[in-house]
Amino acid sequence: MSYIDDSLIAGETIIHRGRISWWTLFPRVLLGILLLVIVVGLYFLIDAWIRSRTTEIAITNKRVIAKFGFIKRHTVEINLDKVEALRVEQGFWGRMLNYGTLFISGAGSSVAPMPGIADPLEFRRKFMEATDRPSAAAH
Repeated sequence: MSYIDDSLIAGETIIHRGRISWWTLFPRVLLGILLLVIVVGLYFLIDAWIRSRTTEIAITNKRVIAKFGFIKRHTVEINLDKVEALRVEQGFWGRMLNYGTLFISGAGSSVAPMPGIADPLEFRRKFMEATDRPSAAAH
């Protein structure tokens, strides 16, 4: 079971699952393929695969959850009502290949960067929809 599924609390449901873009792992994959002849490349291919499989990002009806890493784990969990800003940065290649870095800042916490996210504008849109729901239900 995934970290996100294991960390859900009572009444919490997943609204959107993000994922890491394979384009951000392209240098590792290319290096792995080029060096496969001398077996060193296998390390880079396995590293890219592990990074893609161990990165989890989701928006629930209560919070944003992100988990990076396999052995060394880094997690970010911010309640939706505590998020002050969500910023998307995309360079030239990020715009062309549709990936970017999300920066989430919460009340009383530092900025939490989430690099290499596939379709970051879709993630931001789903986040905005999730944070708009409580106010829409109040009317």
